[in-house]
This record gives sequence, C-alpha cells and structure tokens, in this order.
Amino acid sequence: MKDLKIELGTIMCSERLPRVAVVVSKTNEFVTAKLLEGALSELHDIGEVTVIEVAGAFEITAASAIAFERGFDGVVALGAVIRGDTPHFDYICQAVTIGLTELSAKGKIITFGILTADNVGQAIERAGGAMGNKGAEAAKALLQLISAKQRLEMRMKHDAA
Repeated sequence: MKDLKIELGTIMCSERLPRVAVVVSKTNEFVTAKLLEGALSELHDIGEVTVIEVAGAFEITAASAIAFERGFDGVVALGAVIRGDTPHFDYICQAVTIGLTELSAKGKIITFGILTADNVGQAIERAGGAMGNKGAEAAKALLQLISAKQRLEMRMKHDAA
C-alpha cells in the first residue's frame, strides 16, 4: 500500500470554486466585526463568499448546518463570548463547541473562530490586536482544509483509474 501524503496548500482549480459561508455573531459586534474583517481579507479571491449574521454564538451552529444544507463547501464560524458574572458564559461556550464539533465529525469543513475570553481586553487582543486576528486564522485554516479535501479527492480518482 502506498503512503498517502496530502499537502496543505492553495485551492486547486476544479469544476467550480468553493462556496464558503462566514457565520458571524452580532453579539459583541465591536469584536466580531474585526474578526469578520480578518476572515474576509483571507477569502477575498476564492469564489463565492456569503456572510451570514446571527444574533449570538449559540445560533452559529444552526446557521452553519443550514449553510451546509444549502450547498456551501465550508464554514468559518466567528463569534466572541466574553465571561460575565453568571455561568451563562460556560453554557454558551460548551454548546457552540459541541455543536460545531458534531458538524465537523460528520465531515463538514468548518473552522472555529470563536473567541472565548475572560475579559474585553483579551477579546480585542485576538481580533486584530497583539495576539493577531483569529478570524483571519480561521479563514486560512478553512482554505487549507478545502485544499486538502480537493487533493484527497483527486488522489482517489487517480488511484481508481
């Protein structure tokens, strides 16, 4: 049996360019707008990119599932959950993580650009501040996953021929 090596790289030309959805939470928009800006900067020339705005982080999973049902090839999930004085933070973080993990486990290409910060400062640092832009990082990771999938599919077609 041959070893199969899949390199992460640029999107390959195929029958069509990928359709990508960016699902972004409106909660803490002063942070999520920067995450969105970072994500779109990475996705500017890859095909169809649709931004889907949702109320909060909890709704990201449902909107992502709908995007896949509508034929999108991948989803960048963006949000900012900032710890407050109640356990709500823990419930939301757990729910969105489990929901997106379940989609991913079903073979859906989705990346996690959801900040879970203890305070506003931490969130701002990760939305284009000192810690980079996690929205841009999530978009770049999505492109790498789509590329890997394309390469795998090409390899499988080649091996079957």
